[in-house]
Amino acid sequence: MKRQLSVFLKGAGMGAADAVPGVSGGTIAFVTGIYEELIHTIKQFGPAAIPAWRRGGLRGLSVHLNLAFALPLLLGIGISLVSVAHLVVWLLEDYPLLLNGFFFGLVAASALVVGRHPADWKPWHLLPLAVGLLLAHGLPNLMPMIHLLGSPSLMLVVAGTIAISALLLPGVSGSFLLLSMGLYGTVMQGIRSFDLTLLGTFAAGCLIGLFGFSRLLSWLLRHYHAATLQLLVGFIVGSLPVLWPWRELVRYQLGPEGRMIPLDYRYLTPGHYADLTGEPGMLLPVMVTMLVGAALVLMLDRHAGDTPGKVTDGSHPPPDKEDGSNA
Repeated sequence: MKRQLSVFLKGAGMGAADAVPGVSGGTIAFVTGIYEELIHTIKQFGPAAIPAWRRGGLRGLSVHLNLAFALPLLLGIGISLVSVAHLVVWLLEDYPLLLNGFFFGLVAASALVVGRHPADWKPWHLLPLAVGLLLAHGLPNLMPMIHLLGSPSLMLVVAGTIAISALLLPGVSGSFLLLSMGLYGTVMQGIRSFDLTLLGTFAAGCLIGLFGFSRLLSWLLRHYHAATLQLLVGFIVGSLPVLWPWRELVRYQLGPEGRMIPLDYRYLTPGHYADLTGEPGMLLPVMVTMLVGAALVLMLDRHAGDTPGKVTDGSHPPPDKEDGSNA
């Protein structure tokens, strides 16, 4: 029961993070020590579950799907998403500097925690680190192309596939990609109003992304563990500019219903921000929220006690070393 409560709270943290554009629930999973178990558990949901059910009945199926982990995690994510949807809109409108400051500190500390070199680190691992940086920077610029699909339902399915895949990547925010697509407001309003048609279409895309992308990540973590971790560090570091509190939107386009889709920002100092906007830079309060976010990550990492994101309870086998051997 104690572990289920812990997993539930970590799921609530993931849901809260995913409701904020620029923050990834995958980052929370990483720093709370459940990332690899999350990926391998999602991978178990597939055709292989049928033989497990035939051999062991409901108990065998439960073990195969790792439901003792999956159910409290999903419950935490779901409750948090529904409840935080209202809070996030309020904070983004009234206290954007403080909110971004908190998550900037949280993500920056996450990069430090995850970026610690493992024992099998090699110089060529700088390559996946650079790839992660480039992808994190470039993905939002590609998202407006989703409107070329034309059909609103097809756009929602593709958006769900992309957003849920981003949820599995630390540092890549599914919410921010939705914002870049011009669909963030649509999806959040659907959550708040319980629009079952919209949510069902979006959920279909999420299922496609979950089953496909989790298998790719699981394979990479098992066969190229250290290189994959460096790729994820690149994603995390590449997401930091999106969270810098003092910035000015310099390039955007209008999406459906006249919604503004941000494309590029100019990053400012607190003083320059105050001069430009006429609003207080709030340097001290924002620095405090940054430190609170960073301290939270460091406390979670210390509590996890092992490599962030790594399975520590034996419910799934640890990933293999980078020798290409099978799990």
